Amino acid sequence: MTEKQTWSQRFESALHPAIAHFNASISFDIELIEYDITGSQAHAKMLAHTGIISHEEGEALFTGLEKVRQEYRHGEFQPGIDAEDVHFAVEKRLTEIVGDVGKKLHTARSRNDQVGTDTRLYLRDQIQQIREQLRDFQTVLLDIAEKNIETLIPGYTHLQRAQPVSLAHHLLAYFQMAQRDWERLEDVYSRVNISPLGCGALAGTTFPIDRHYTAKLLHFDHIYANSLDGVSDRDFAIEFLCAASIIMVHLSRLSEEVILWASEEFRFVTLKDSCATGSSIMPQKKNPDVPELVRGKTGRVFGHLQAMLVIMKGLPLAYNKDLQEDKEGIFDTVNTVKACLEAITILLQEGLEFRHQRLATAVTEDFSNATDVADYLAARGVPFREAYNIVGKVVKTSIAAGKLLKDLQLEEWQQIHPAFAVDIYEAISPRQVVAARNSYGGTGFNQVKQAIVNARTQLI
Repeated sequence: MTEKQTWSQRFESALHPAIAHFNASISFDIELIEYDITGSQAHAKMLAHTGIISHEEGEALFTGLEKVRQEYRHGEFQPGIDAEDVHFAVEKRLTEIVGDVGKKLHTARSRNDQVGTDTRLYLRDQIQQIREQLRDFQTVLLDIAEKNIETLIPGYTHLQRAQPVSLAHHLLAYFQMAQRDWERLEDVYSRVNISPLGCGALAGTTFPIDRHYTAKLLHFDHIYANSLDGVSDRDFAIEFLCAASIIMVHLSRLSEEVILWASEEFRFVTLKDSCATGSSIMPQKKNPDVPELVRGKTGRVFGHLQAMLVIMKGLPLAYNKDLQEDKEGIFDTVNTVKACLEAITILLQEGLEFRHQRLATAVTEDFSNATDVADYLAARGVPFREAYNIVGKVVKTSIAAGKLLKDLQLEEWQQIHPAFAVDIYEAISPRQVVAARNSYGGTGFNQVKQAIVNARTQLI
């Protein structure tokens, strides 16, 4: 029979073993143990600071909690299902170490504000780690971009050849996405870093606690102004899961492009052996496992966001046991995002190689310079819409004749419109097509060079 918990004197008998197992969270909230200890140490200091307990008792609690931390780190403390959750587990072990004074730790505190504090301490650490990984990812993107300013790649809309662009410009688009991710997490951090400690179960406490004191000890920026809100708020978790989902959107988009680029149909990149696998029956294949897994794992992060929204949508104030379900999704999201950022960064840095000759050929195989023909005419006084229609007809007849625009003779150009001169060939060459787009934020080489300089300054 399951042993009664410290809260169970109200009850005549212990939980049914199956219900005890169903109710327990120790299997996953053990992830929070060091944060729980840190929060408890701050709480113990505050209890002594305010005279709720003696300074000697506060010191005993602090030292005992540190011993629990060290035991856990060395594998000497491994609580099981009978502990129910990480909070009871730590308090029980603390009491075994320091005696009855350990039972005073929970004075003026509830598991409701305790778990809220632990989760925020955990999440703010993880946010900072993810932001550092984003910086590593951005650095690799910049390094590759700097080497490929004048490498051209077909640009697409609707997955149809549109206009050639600088490969560096293409990669810098992902740099900017990651920059928004980095900034978005900073914004989320500001709402994670608010202390609920001292809100109690839902209504505060009768003890003369000092919530600002514990917030300062734990480096929180603010404290919750309403105790009901403090113990029931999970907006910060939803925001984090949303920000994480957007990170995964960006990684998944890049992954999709790498998968396409590595295909025989595109042949824009070669996958290196360190980041690819083979087929069990087709010896010629080299599979893009890393980007495929990133693309696949994106769905599980989206799922955690949806689950959190569903958990919260019907909860009355204040704390409800449903909120136990927030942690596994948060933990898995953190682990998934960090693993995917690491993998995609390694893939870019070490796992693929751009096929420059193939890229150089690819930008000469289509009509992606058609807009430049229209621009050529417009620059010579032909209204753009008229020029647009003229070029549309030229493309149509060229396709019928099996020609590209670069293959047309000067006489053919001048039959189309007398404004065409010999310089049309330079104007529609892929390199000039790219170089000419020198508007701010465009793919022109000068713009890309300046964009790289600007991006480097963002990383400082």
